[in-house]
Amino acid sequence: MQRYEKKLIYANFDAVALKKSCKHLRMWDFFCNFAPQNMLNSMLRKIRITLATICFVLINLLFLGVSWGLSQHIVWVAKIQFLPALLALDYAMLLILIAVTLLFGRIYCSVICPLGVMQDIFGWMGKKAKKNRYSHSPEKKWLRYGVLAVFVVCLIVGFAPVTTLLAPYSAYGRVVNSLFRPLYDLLNNGLAAFESHYDSYIFSEVQLWMRSVTTFVVALLTLIILGFLAWRNGRTYCNTVCPVGTILSFFSRFSLMRVQMDKSKCKNCSLCEKNCKASAIDFKAGTVDASRCVACGDCLEVCHFDALHYRPLTLKDRSAQSTKTANAERQPDLNKRAFVTSAVLATGAVAMAQAKMKVDGGMAVIEDKQAPHRETPVTPPGSVSAYNMNRHCTACQLCVSACPNNVLRPSTDPMKLMQPEMSFERGYCRPECTRCSQVCPTGAIKAITKEEKTAIHIGHAVWIEQNCIPVTNGDHCGACARHCPAWAIQMVEKEINGKVVEVPVVDTEKCIGCGKCENLCPARPFSAIYVEGNTMHHIN
Repeated sequence: MQRYEKKLIYANFDAVALKKSCKHLRMWDFFCNFAPQNMLNSMLRKIRITLATICFVLINLLFLGVSWGLSQHIVWVAKIQFLPALLALDYAMLLILIAVTLLFGRIYCSVICPLGVMQDIFGWMGKKAKKNRYSHSPEKKWLRYGVLAVFVVCLIVGFAPVTTLLAPYSAYGRVVNSLFRPLYDLLNNGLAAFESHYDSYIFSEVQLWMRSVTTFVVALLTLIILGFLAWRNGRTYCNTVCPVGTILSFFSRFSLMRVQMDKSKCKNCSLCEKNCKASAIDFKAGTVDASRCVACGDCLEVCHFDALHYRPLTLKDRSAQSTKTANAERQPDLNKRAFVTSAVLATGAVAMAQAKMKVDGGMAVIEDKQAPHRETPVTPPGSVSAYNMNRHCTACQLCVSACPNNVLRPSTDPMKLMQPEMSFERGYCRPECTRCSQVCPTGAIKAITKEEKTAIHIGHAVWIEQNCIPVTNGDHCGACARHCPAWAIQMVEKEINGKVVEVPVVDTEKCIGCGKCENLCPARPFSAIYVEGNTMHHIN
Protein backbone atom coordinates (compact mmCIF):
# COMPACT_ATOMS: atom_id res chain seq x y z
CA MET A 1 0.00 0.00 0.00
CA GLN A 2 2.90 2.31 0.75
CA ARG A 3 4.07 2.51 -2.87
CA TYR A 4 0.60 3.60 -4.06
CA GLU A 5 0.38 6.14 -1.27
CA LYS A 6 3.65 7.74 -2.39
CA LYS A 7 2.35 8.11 -5.94
CA LEU A 8 -0.83 9.77 -4.72
CA ILE A 9 0.91 12.11 -2.29
CA TYR A 10 3.22 13.16 -5.17
CA ALA A 11 0.10 14.07 -7.10
CA ASN A 12 -1.37 16.11 -4.21
CA PHE A 13 -4.15 13.57 -3.83
CA ASP A 14 -5.79 12.58 -0.53
CA ALA A 15 -4.30 9.09 -0.24
CA VAL A 16 -5.63 8.56 3.32
CA ALA A 17 -9.26 9.05 2.29
CA LEU A 18 -8.93 6.67 -0.62
CA LYS A 19 -7.19 4.08 1.57
CA LYS A 20 -10.12 4.11 3.97
CA SER A 21 -12.58 3.48 1.14
CA CYS A 22 -10.50 0.52 -0.14
CA LYS A 23 -10.47 -1.89 2.78
CA HIS A 24 -8.35 -4.50 1.12
CA LEU A 25 -5.14 -4.16 -0.79
CA ARG A 26 -6.38 -6.58 -3.45
CA MET A 27 -9.27 -4.27 -4.24
CA TRP A 28 -6.79 -1.42 -4.68
CA ASP A 29 -4.57 -3.51 -6.97
CA PHE A 30 -7.58 -4.38 -9.10
CA PHE A 31 -8.59 -0.72 -9.29
CA CYS A 32 -5.13 0.40 -10.39
CA ASN A 33 -4.01 -2.45 -12.62
CA PHE A 34 -7.07 -4.32 -13.86
CA ALA A 35 -9.68 -1.66 -14.45
CA PRO A 36 -11.03 -1.90 -18.02
CA GLN A 37 -9.54 1.45 -19.14
CA ASN A 38 -6.10 0.64 -17.75
CA MET A 39 -6.18 -2.73 -19.44
CA LEU A 40 -7.13 -1.06 -22.74
CA ASN A 41 -4.34 1.50 -22.43
CA SER A 42 -1.76 -1.19 -21.75
CA MET A 43 -3.09 -3.35 -24.59
CA LEU A 44 -2.95 -0.50 -27.12
CA ARG A 45 0.66 0.22 -26.31
CA LYS A 46 1.60 -3.46 -26.57
CA ILE A 47 -0.14 -3.76 -29.93
CA ARG A 48 1.70 -0.70 -31.19
CA ILE A 49 5.07 -2.05 -30.02
CA THR A 50 4.38 -5.48 -31.55
CA LEU A 51 3.45 -4.07 -34.96
CA ALA A 52 6.37 -1.64 -34.91
CA THR A 53 8.76 -4.47 -34.05
CA ILE A 54 7.49 -6.58 -36.94
CA CYS A 55 7.86 -3.75 -39.48
CA PHE A 56 11.25 -2.75 -38.09
CA VAL A 57 12.67 -6.28 -38.20
CA LEU A 58 11.40 -6.87 -41.75
CA ILE A 59 12.81 -3.59 -43.11
CA ASN A 60 16.18 -4.37 -41.53
CA LEU A 61 16.23 -7.86 -43.05
CA LEU A 62 15.48 -6.30 -46.42
CA PHE A 63 18.33 -3.77 -46.20
CA LEU A 64 20.77 -6.34 -44.82
CA GLY A 65 20.35 -8.38 -47.99
CA VAL A 66 18.94 -11.63 -46.65
CA SER A 67 18.23 -14.47 -49.07
CA TRP A 68 16.37 -13.38 -52.17
CA GLY A 69 13.65 -15.94 -51.51
CA LEU A 70 12.73 -14.10 -48.30
CA SER A 71 13.29 -10.62 -49.72
CA GLN A 72 10.66 -11.17 -52.41
CA HIS A 73 8.04 -11.74 -49.73
CA ILE A 74 8.93 -8.78 -47.49
CA VAL A 75 9.59 -6.09 -50.10
CA TRP A 76 6.08 -4.76 -49.37
CA VAL A 77 7.40 -3.21 -46.16
CA ALA A 78 9.40 -0.75 -48.31
CA LYS A 79 6.51 -0.03 -50.66
CA ILE A 80 4.15 1.02 -47.83
CA GLN A 81 6.44 3.92 -46.90
CA PHE A 82 4.77 7.28 -47.57
CA LEU A 83 7.36 9.13 -49.67
CA PRO A 84 8.23 6.12 -51.89
CA ALA A 85 4.50 5.61 -52.51
CA LEU A 86 4.16 9.28 -53.42
CA LEU A 87 7.08 9.21 -55.86
CA ALA A 88 5.81 5.96 -57.38
CA LEU A 89 2.37 7.57 -57.81
CA ASP A 90 0.85 4.65 -55.92
CA TYR A 91 -2.48 6.38 -55.26
CA ALA A 92 -4.05 3.34 -53.60
CA MET A 93 -1.30 3.12 -50.98
CA LEU A 94 -1.39 6.89 -50.41
CA LEU A 95 -5.14 6.79 -49.83
CA ILE A 96 -4.73 3.91 -47.38
CA LEU A 97 -2.05 5.75 -45.40
CA ILE A 98 -4.08 8.97 -45.33
CA ALA A 99 -7.23 7.07 -44.31
CA VAL A 100 -5.34 5.33 -41.49
CA THR A 101 -4.06 8.72 -40.31
CA LEU A 102 -7.54 10.24 -40.41
CA LEU A 103 -8.85 7.32 -38.36
CA PHE A 104 -6.07 6.65 -35.84
CA GLY A 105 -3.70 9.62 -35.98
CA ARG A 106 -0.01 9.46 -36.85
CA ILE A 107 0.47 5.77 -36.11
CA TYR A 108 2.44 5.61 -39.38
CA CYS A 109 5.27 7.46 -37.63
CA SER A 110 5.31 5.13 -34.62
CA VAL A 111 4.68 1.82 -36.41
CA ILE A 112 5.68 1.85 -40.10
CA CYS A 113 8.45 4.46 -40.42
CA PRO A 114 11.79 2.78 -39.54
CA LEU A 115 13.46 6.10 -38.70
CA GLY A 116 10.69 6.82 -36.20
CA VAL A 117 11.12 3.42 -34.58
CA MET A 118 14.88 3.97 -34.43
CA GLN A 119 14.30 7.25 -32.58
CA ASP A 120 12.02 5.42 -30.14
CA ILE A 121 14.83 2.96 -29.44
CA PHE A 122 17.26 5.77 -28.68
CA GLY A 123 14.56 7.46 -26.57
CA TRP A 124 14.07 4.24 -24.62
CA MET A 125 17.83 4.12 -23.98
CA GLY A 126 17.69 7.71 -22.74
CA LYS A 127 14.78 6.83 -20.49
CA LYS A 128 16.96 4.23 -18.80
CA ALA A 129 19.45 6.98 -17.98
CA LYS A 130 16.91 9.60 -16.91
CA LYS A 131 13.16 9.18 -16.51
CA ASN A 132 10.50 11.86 -16.93
CA ARG A 133 12.79 14.13 -18.94
CA TYR A 134 10.47 15.51 -21.65
CA SER A 135 8.46 18.74 -21.56
CA HIS A 136 5.82 20.45 -23.66
CA SER A 137 6.93 22.82 -26.39
CA PRO A 138 4.66 24.85 -28.71
CA GLU A 139 4.41 23.78 -32.33
CA LYS A 140 6.93 25.58 -34.56
CA LYS A 141 4.78 25.90 -37.65
CA TRP A 142 7.07 28.31 -39.45
CA LEU A 143 9.92 25.81 -39.25
CA ARG A 144 7.87 22.73 -40.15
CA TYR A 145 6.20 24.25 -43.18
CA GLY A 146 9.38 26.09 -44.13
CA VAL A 147 11.29 22.81 -44.33
CA LEU A 148 8.44 21.26 -46.30
CA ALA A 149 8.47 24.16 -48.77
CA VAL A 150 12.23 23.80 -49.28
CA PHE A 151 11.80 20.06 -49.77
CA VAL A 152 9.10 20.57 -52.40
CA VAL A 153 11.11 23.19 -54.29
CA CYS A 154 14.17 20.93 -54.36
CA LEU A 155 11.95 18.07 -55.56
CA ILE A 156 10.67 20.23 -58.40
CA VAL A 157 14.08 21.44 -59.57
CA GLY A 158 15.68 18.03 -59.05
CA PHE A 159 18.21 19.12 -56.43
CA ALA A 160 18.95 15.69 -54.99
CA PRO A 161 21.14 16.53 -51.95
CA VAL A 162 18.27 18.13 -49.99
CA THR A 163 15.53 15.65 -50.90
CA THR A 164 17.72 12.63 -50.18
CA LEU A 165 18.87 13.98 -46.82
CA LEU A 166 15.36 14.87 -45.60
CA ALA A 167 13.55 11.68 -46.69
CA PRO A 168 13.12 9.66 -43.45
CA TYR A 169 12.86 6.16 -44.94
CA SER A 170 15.88 6.79 -47.17
CA ALA A 171 17.93 8.20 -44.30
CA TYR A 172 17.38 5.02 -42.33
CA GLY A 173 18.18 2.86 -45.36
CA ARG A 174 21.56 4.56 -45.73
CA VAL A 175 22.31 4.00 -42.05
CA VAL A 176 21.63 0.26 -42.31
CA ASN A 177 23.34 -0.26 -45.68
CA SER A 178 26.46 1.77 -44.84
CA LEU A 179 26.96 1.04 -41.14
CA PHE A 180 25.20 -2.20 -40.20
CA ARG A 181 25.41 -4.14 -43.47
CA PRO A 182 29.24 -4.45 -43.27
CA LEU A 183 28.92 -5.89 -39.74
CA TYR A 184 26.29 -8.35 -40.97
CA ASP A 185 28.52 -9.39 -43.89
CA LEU A 186 31.48 -9.78 -41.54
CA LEU A 187 29.44 -12.10 -39.33
CA ASN A 188 28.29 -14.01 -42.41
CA ASN A 189 31.88 -14.49 -43.59
CA GLY A 190 32.92 -15.67 -40.15
CA LEU A 191 30.18 -18.29 -40.15
CA ALA A 192 31.11 -19.32 -43.70
CA ALA A 193 34.75 -19.77 -42.72
CA PHE A 194 33.79 -21.73 -39.61
CA GLU A 195 31.44 -24.16 -41.32
CA SER A 196 33.81 -24.73 -44.26
CA HIS A 197 36.06 -26.66 -41.86
CA TYR A 198 33.22 -29.14 -41.44
CA ASP A 199 32.41 -29.41 -45.16
CA SER A 200 29.18 -27.46 -44.74
CA TYR A 201 28.32 -24.58 -47.05
CA ILE A 202 25.09 -23.05 -45.82
CA PHE A 203 26.74 -19.61 -45.72
CA SER A 204 28.70 -18.24 -48.67
CA GLU A 205 31.44 -15.65 -48.37
CA VAL A 206 30.69 -12.15 -49.66
CA GLN A 207 32.98 -9.27 -50.55
CA LEU A 208 33.54 -6.54 -47.98
CA TRP A 209 34.25 -3.18 -49.59
CA MET A 210 33.46 0.49 -49.18
CA ARG A 211 30.87 1.43 -51.79
CA SER A 212 31.02 5.17 -51.10
CA VAL A 213 32.92 7.18 -48.51
CA THR A 214 30.47 10.08 -48.95
CA THR A 215 27.45 7.90 -48.19
CA PHE A 216 29.24 6.34 -45.21
CA VAL A 217 29.98 9.77 -43.69
CA VAL A 218 26.41 10.99 -44.29
CA ALA A 219 24.98 7.83 -42.72
CA LEU A 220 27.26 8.10 -39.70
CA LEU A 221 26.37 11.76 -39.12
CA THR A 222 22.67 10.93 -39.51
CA LEU A 223 22.91 8.20 -36.89
CA ILE A 224 24.85 10.40 -34.44
CA ILE A 225 22.68 13.51 -34.80
CA LEU A 226 19.28 11.80 -34.76
CA GLY A 227 20.39 9.39 -32.05
CA PHE A 228 21.50 12.26 -29.80
CA LEU A 229 18.33 14.28 -30.41
CA ALA A 230 16.13 11.26 -29.70
CA TRP A 231 18.12 10.35 -26.58
CA ARG A 232 17.78 13.90 -25.23
CA ASN A 233 14.51 15.25 -26.60
CA GLY A 234 12.52 12.42 -28.19
CA ARG A 235 11.00 12.96 -31.62
CA THR A 236 12.44 16.40 -32.39
CA TYR A 237 13.22 15.45 -35.97
CA CYS A 238 9.76 13.98 -36.62
CA ASN A 239 7.85 17.02 -35.36
CA THR A 240 10.14 19.77 -36.61
CA VAL A 241 12.05 18.68 -39.72
CA CYS A 242 10.60 15.56 -41.34
CA PRO A 243 8.52 16.48 -44.43
CA VAL A 244 6.49 13.27 -44.19
CA GLY A 245 5.64 14.02 -40.56
CA THR A 246 4.55 17.53 -41.57
CA ILE A 247 2.26 16.22 -44.30
CA LEU A 248 0.69 13.62 -42.01
CA SER A 249 0.32 16.16 -39.21
CA PHE A 250 -2.14 18.08 -41.37
CA PHE A 251 -4.40 15.01 -41.60
CA SER A 252 -3.91 13.92 -37.99
CA ARG A 253 -5.41 17.24 -36.82
CA PHE A 254 -8.73 15.83 -38.00
CA SER A 255 -8.24 12.23 -36.87
CA LEU A 256 -11.18 10.37 -35.36
CA MET A 257 -9.21 8.50 -32.69
CA ARG A 258 -6.87 10.56 -30.55
CA VAL A 259 -5.45 10.91 -27.05
CA GLN A 260 -7.70 13.20 -24.98
CA MET A 261 -7.35 14.56 -21.47
CA ASP A 262 -10.14 14.69 -18.87
CA LYS A 263 -9.26 17.72 -16.75
CA SER A 264 -11.80 16.72 -14.08
CA LYS A 265 -9.69 13.64 -13.31
CA CYS A 266 -6.25 15.17 -13.87
CA LYS A 267 -4.29 15.81 -10.66
CA ASN A 268 -1.59 17.89 -12.37
CA CYS A 269 1.16 15.37 -11.67
CA SER A 270 2.69 16.22 -15.12
CA LEU A 271 3.81 12.62 -15.70
CA CYS A 272 2.07 12.51 -19.07
CA GLU A 273 3.90 15.62 -20.28
CA LYS A 274 7.23 14.41 -18.93
CA ASN A 275 6.84 11.11 -20.80
CA CYS A 276 5.59 12.50 -24.12
CA LYS A 277 8.47 12.12 -26.59
CA ALA A 278 6.55 14.21 -29.13
CA SER A 279 6.30 17.20 -26.73
CA ALA A 280 2.60 17.30 -27.62
CA ILE A 281 0.98 17.32 -24.14
CA ASP A 282 0.36 20.51 -22.17
CA PHE A 283 -1.02 19.26 -18.84
CA LYS A 284 -1.66 22.78 -17.54
CA ALA A 285 -3.96 23.62 -20.44
CA GLY A 286 -5.26 20.05 -20.59
CA THR A 287 -4.55 19.70 -24.32
CA VAL A 288 -2.88 17.11 -26.54
CA ASP A 289 -1.62 18.36 -29.91
CA ALA A 290 -3.04 15.79 -32.34
CA SER A 291 -0.80 17.06 -35.15
CA ARG A 292 2.34 15.98 -33.28
CA CYS A 293 1.04 13.03 -31.25
CA VAL A 294 2.20 9.73 -32.75
CA ALA A 295 -0.22 7.61 -30.69
CA CYS A 296 2.59 5.70 -28.99
CA GLY A 297 0.56 5.15 -25.80
CA ASP A 298 3.35 6.06 -23.38
CA CYS A 299 1.28 8.77 -21.72
CA LEU A 300 -1.69 6.42 -21.26
CA GLU A 301 0.44 3.96 -19.35
CA VAL A 302 1.96 6.47 -16.91
CA CYS A 303 -1.31 8.21 -16.03
CA HIS A 304 -2.51 6.79 -12.66
CA PHE A 305 -5.81 8.70 -12.52
CA ASP A 306 -7.56 7.62 -15.71
CA ALA A 307 -7.33 11.17 -17.05
CA LEU A 308 -6.04 10.22 -20.50
CA HIS A 309 -7.95 8.15 -23.01
CA TYR A 310 -7.38 7.11 -26.60
CA ARG A 311 -10.90 7.33 -27.94
CA PRO A 312 -13.00 8.81 -30.77
CA LEU A 313 -13.52 12.54 -30.82
CA THR A 314 -17.26 13.11 -30.30
CA LEU A 315 -19.31 15.82 -31.98
CA LYS A 316 -19.38 17.70 -28.67
CA ASP A 317 -15.60 17.54 -28.46
CA ARG A 318 -15.27 18.76 -32.03
CA SER A 319 -17.65 21.63 -31.39
CA ALA A 320 -15.73 22.70 -28.31
CA GLN A 321 -12.45 22.41 -30.14
CA SER A 322 -13.73 24.48 -33.06
CA THR A 323 -14.95 27.21 -30.71
CA LYS A 324 -11.62 27.28 -28.90
CA THR A 325 -9.72 27.47 -32.17
CA ALA A 326 -11.93 30.24 -33.51
CA ASN A 327 -11.47 32.33 -30.37
CA ALA A 328 -7.71 31.76 -30.26
CA GLU A 329 -6.99 32.42 -33.92
CA ARG A 330 -9.00 35.18 -35.52
CA GLN A 331 -6.42 35.75 -38.24
CA PRO A 332 -6.14 33.49 -41.32
CA ASP A 333 -3.82 30.54 -40.81
CA LEU A 334 -1.11 31.24 -43.36
CA ASN A 335 0.67 28.02 -42.42
CA LYS A 336 -2.25 25.90 -43.63
CA ARG A 337 -2.28 27.86 -46.88
CA ALA A 338 1.45 27.21 -47.16
CA PHE A 339 0.84 23.51 -46.60
CA VAL A 340 -1.83 23.31 -49.28
CA THR A 341 0.39 25.20 -51.72
CA SER A 342 3.34 22.93 -50.92
CA ALA A 343 1.20 19.81 -51.30
CA VAL A 344 -0.05 20.96 -54.72
CA LEU A 345 3.50 21.73 -55.84
CA ALA A 346 4.69 18.35 -54.56
CA THR A 347 1.97 16.52 -56.48
CA GLY A 348 2.81 18.49 -59.61
CA ALA A 349 6.51 17.79 -59.21
CA VAL A 350 5.91 14.07 -58.82
CA ALA A 351 3.60 13.97 -61.82
CA MET A 352 6.24 15.80 -63.92
CA ALA A 353 9.00 13.60 -62.70
CA GLN A 354 7.68 10.61 -64.47
CA ALA A 355 34.92 -7.86 -57.37
CA LYS A 356 38.04 -7.91 -56.57
CA MET A 357 39.95 -10.51 -58.77
CA LYS A 358 42.85 -12.78 -57.68
CA VAL A 359 45.15 -15.22 -59.51
CA ASP A 360 45.07 -18.89 -58.52
CA GLY A 361 48.15 -20.94 -57.74
CA GLY A 362 49.64 -18.73 -55.04
CA MET A 363 50.75 -15.96 -57.41
CA ALA A 364 50.63 -12.24 -56.67
CA VAL A 365 47.33 -10.43 -56.32
CA ILE A 366 46.28 -8.70 -59.50
CA GLU A 367 46.09 -4.93 -59.32
CA ASP A 368 42.61 -3.64 -58.55
CA LYS A 369 40.67 -2.03 -61.34
CA GLN A 370 39.79 1.63 -61.24
CA ALA A 371 36.55 3.14 -62.47
CA PRO A 372 36.87 5.07 -65.74
CA HIS A 373 35.47 8.54 -66.25
CA ARG A 374 32.06 8.23 -67.89
CA GLU A 375 30.56 11.17 -69.71
CA THR A 376 27.11 9.69 -69.05
CA PRO A 377 26.61 7.54 -65.93
CA VAL A 378 25.09 4.10 -66.43
CA THR A 379 21.74 3.65 -64.69
CA PRO A 380 20.11 0.23 -64.03
CA PRO A 381 17.78 -1.46 -66.51
CA GLY A 382 14.25 -0.33 -65.74
CA SER A 383 15.28 3.20 -64.76
CA VAL A 384 14.24 4.38 -68.26
CA SER A 385 16.60 7.37 -68.21
CA ALA A 386 18.92 9.39 -66.02
CA TYR A 387 16.15 12.01 -65.77
CA ASN A 388 13.62 9.51 -64.44
CA MET A 389 16.15 8.21 -61.93
CA ASN A 390 16.99 11.69 -60.68
CA ARG A 391 13.31 12.65 -60.30
CA HIS A 392 12.11 9.57 -58.45
CA CYS A 393 15.09 8.19 -56.51
CA THR A 394 15.47 9.08 -52.83
CA ALA A 395 18.82 7.29 -52.46
CA CYS A 396 17.54 4.77 -49.92
CA GLN A 397 20.25 2.28 -51.05
CA LEU A 398 17.82 -0.65 -51.18
CA CYS A 399 18.78 -1.49 -54.76
CA VAL A 400 22.46 -1.22 -53.83
CA SER A 401 21.89 -3.67 -50.99
CA ALA A 402 19.90 -6.06 -53.20
CA CYS A 403 22.44 -6.14 -56.06
CA PRO A 404 24.23 -9.53 -55.88
CA ASN A 405 26.83 -8.59 -58.51
CA ASN A 406 28.42 -5.56 -56.75
CA VAL A 407 27.55 -3.38 -59.72
CA LEU A 408 25.43 -0.68 -58.08
CA ARG A 409 27.01 1.95 -55.85
CA PRO A 410 26.06 5.45 -54.61
CA SER A 411 26.93 8.38 -56.87
CA THR A 412 29.23 11.17 -55.69
CA ASP A 413 27.85 13.66 -58.22
CA PRO A 414 26.41 16.59 -56.19
CA MET A 415 23.32 16.73 -58.39
CA LYS A 416 22.69 12.99 -58.00
CA LEU A 417 24.12 12.60 -54.53
CA MET A 418 24.00 9.00 -53.26
CA GLN A 419 21.67 7.86 -56.03
CA PRO A 420 22.67 4.47 -57.53
CA GLU A 421 24.82 4.22 -60.62
CA MET A 422 26.56 1.28 -62.25
CA SER A 423 30.27 0.51 -62.36
CA PHE A 424 31.89 -2.76 -63.32
CA GLU A 425 35.17 -3.10 -61.41
CA ARG A 426 33.81 -5.88 -59.17
CA GLY A 427 31.16 -7.49 -61.33
CA TYR A 428 28.81 -7.04 -64.25
CA CYS A 429 25.05 -6.77 -64.66
CA ARG A 430 23.95 -10.33 -65.35
CA PRO A 431 21.14 -10.53 -67.92
CA GLU A 432 19.13 -12.92 -65.75
CA CYS A 433 19.16 -10.66 -62.65
CA THR A 434 16.32 -8.16 -62.08
CA ARG A 435 16.54 -7.75 -58.30
CA CYS A 436 17.02 -3.98 -58.23
CA SER A 437 13.85 -3.45 -60.26
CA GLN A 438 11.88 -5.78 -57.97
CA VAL A 439 12.76 -3.97 -54.73
CA CYS A 440 12.67 -0.29 -55.78
CA PRO A 441 9.69 1.28 -53.96
CA THR A 442 9.66 4.69 -55.71
CA GLY A 443 9.42 3.81 -59.40
CA ALA A 444 12.94 5.08 -60.06
CA ILE A 445 13.69 1.55 -61.31
CA LYS A 446 10.54 0.08 -62.81
CA ALA A 447 9.87 -3.63 -62.44
CA ILE A 448 10.98 -5.62 -65.49
CA THR A 449 11.14 -9.28 -66.43
CA LYS A 450 14.27 -11.21 -67.42
CA GLU A 451 13.10 -11.28 -71.02
CA GLU A 452 12.57 -7.51 -71.07
CA LYS A 453 15.99 -6.87 -69.57
CA THR A 454 17.86 -8.66 -72.37
CA ALA A 455 16.37 -6.17 -74.86
CA ILE A 456 17.05 -2.97 -72.87
CA HIS A 457 20.10 -0.98 -73.99
CA ILE A 458 21.38 0.95 -71.00
CA GLY A 459 24.73 1.86 -72.59
CA HIS A 460 27.33 0.90 -75.14
CA ALA A 461 30.93 -0.29 -74.96
CA VAL A 462 33.80 2.02 -75.96
CA TRP A 463 37.27 0.71 -76.89
CA ILE A 464 40.38 2.49 -75.58
CA GLU A 465 43.28 1.66 -77.89
CA GLN A 466 46.13 2.70 -75.60
CA ASN A 467 44.93 0.32 -72.85
CA CYS A 468 44.39 -2.75 -75.00
CA ILE A 469 46.83 -5.65 -74.41
CA PRO A 470 47.24 -6.60 -78.11
CA VAL A 471 48.29 -3.01 -78.79
CA THR A 472 50.55 -2.51 -75.77
CA ASN A 473 52.12 -6.00 -75.61
CA GLY A 474 51.38 -7.50 -79.01
CA ASP A 475 49.74 -10.50 -77.31
CA HIS A 476 46.50 -12.06 -78.43
CA CYS A 477 43.54 -11.45 -76.12
CA GLY A 478 39.93 -11.27 -77.30
CA ALA A 479 38.42 -11.71 -73.80
CA CYS A 480 35.80 -9.02 -74.43
CA ALA A 481 34.55 -10.69 -77.65
CA ARG A 482 34.46 -14.18 -76.14
CA HIS A 483 32.37 -13.16 -73.14
CA CYS A 484 29.95 -10.67 -74.72
CA PRO A 485 26.43 -12.10 -74.16
CA ALA A 486 24.96 -9.96 -76.97
CA TRP A 487 27.60 -10.88 -79.59
CA ALA A 488 28.20 -7.16 -80.02
CA ILE A 489 32.03 -7.38 -80.13
CA GLN A 490 34.06 -8.85 -82.96
CA MET A 491 37.83 -9.16 -83.23
CA VAL A 492 39.28 -7.74 -86.44
CA GLU A 493 42.82 -7.40 -87.71
CA LYS A 494 44.42 -3.98 -87.62
CA GLU A 495 47.91 -2.77 -88.36
CA ILE A 496 49.37 -0.80 -85.48
CA ASN A 497 53.00 0.38 -85.41
CA GLY A 498 53.83 -1.88 -88.33
CA LYS A 499 52.35 -4.97 -86.68
CA VAL A 500 49.04 -6.66 -87.45
CA VAL A 501 47.04 -7.44 -84.30
CA GLU A 502 43.45 -8.38 -83.53
CA VAL A 503 41.49 -5.64 -81.79
CA PRO A 504 37.81 -5.43 -80.75
CA VAL A 505 35.17 -3.61 -82.76
CA VAL A 506 31.87 -2.79 -81.01
CA ASP A 507 28.48 -2.92 -82.70
CA THR A 508 26.64 -0.29 -80.63
CA GLU A 509 23.29 -1.39 -82.06
CA LYS A 510 23.71 -4.81 -80.43
CA CYS A 511 25.48 -3.76 -77.22
CA ILE A 512 23.16 -3.67 -74.19
CA GLY A 513 25.72 -2.15 -71.77
CA CYS A 514 25.87 -5.06 -69.32
CA GLY A 515 29.54 -4.34 -68.54
CA LYS A 516 30.77 -7.92 -68.82
CA CYS A 517 33.49 -6.90 -71.29
CA GLU A 518 34.69 -4.13 -68.97
CA ASN A 519 34.68 -6.40 -65.94
CA LEU A 520 36.54 -9.31 -67.56
CA CYS A 521 39.08 -7.22 -69.49
CA PRO A 522 42.51 -8.23 -68.15
CA ALA A 523 44.02 -4.74 -68.63
CA ARG A 524 44.91 -2.97 -65.36
CA PRO A 525 44.24 -0.59 -63.69
CA PHE A 526 41.92 0.73 -66.42
CA SER A 527 40.06 -1.61 -68.73
CA ALA A 528 40.68 -1.35 -72.45
CA ILE A 529 36.93 -1.34 -72.98
CA TYR A 530 34.32 0.36 -70.82
CA VAL A 531 30.60 1.15 -70.88
CA GLU A 532 29.30 4.63 -71.60
CA GLY A 533 25.71 5.17 -70.45
CA ASN A 534 22.75 6.03 -72.65
CA THR A 535 20.89 9.15 -71.58
CA MET A 536 17.64 7.47 -72.59
CA HIS A 537 17.38 3.69 -72.56
CA HIS A 538 15.99 2.08 -75.69
CA ILE A 539 14.72 -1.36 -76.63
CA ASN A 540 15.61 -3.30 -79.77
